[in-house]
Amino acid sequence: MARSGRNPDKRVRSARGRTASSTRWLERQLNDPYVQQAKAEGYRSRAAYKLIELDEKFGLLKGVRRVVDLGIAPGGWSQVVRKQVPKAAIVGIDLLEVEPIEGVAILQMDFMADEAPAALEAALDGPPDLIMSDMAANTVGHKQTDHLRTMGLVEAAAWFAVENLAEGGAFLAKVLAGGTDAELLTLLKKHFRTVKHAKPPASRKGSSEWYVVAQGFKGRD
Repeated sequence: MARSGRNPDKRVRSARGRTASSTRWLERQLNDPYVQQAKAEGYRSRAAYKLIELDEKFGLLKGVRRVVDLGIAPGGWSQVVRKQVPKAAIVGIDLLEVEPIEGVAILQMDFMADEAPAALEAALDGPPDLIMSDMAANTVGHKQTDHLRTMGLVEAAAWFAVENLAEGGAFLAKVLAGGTDAELLTLLKKHFRTVKHAKPPASRKGSSEWYVVAQGFKGRD
């Protein structure tokens, strides 16, 4: 990825009412080459490069025809799929409102709602080849609680994958430091030929996020 034009010393002037943490966040954004590249290439977020890098390593998008994007906001991952596989059908879901993306069906609803799985299935004409999840629970400031809430979303996404993926399909999900818990790992290893963890270069070094990549769905019992 190109990193030219970066100003390593770009600073944000302090402003009345701006906290020190928000100033640090702005400085980090301004000096982040992935943020700059995303703006230059028309991606809605730097997270697009996480999927690009994971795809380069694991070939996640090769030959996919139908894709489900869980936690689609702001839409960077679906933009990547549209660019790499223009003919693939894509459906995304998020609690947040997401600006339309050409060729992507977007549902604004809670993935944990009882009606969400059926709505996602109805939006695709057949089982998905790839289910990807960048979902994370809203933080409450308690590390253990935040971890458990996010991993609860990952587990729900994994079960959705097991119940809906086409044979041979793949599941990609964000997990937090400590990786995938034993119960979830057992579920994935039972239903997929390979299960690996990865931290793409675009994932900030200080971030606790990792990604679990499960490929070669064996089918349902």
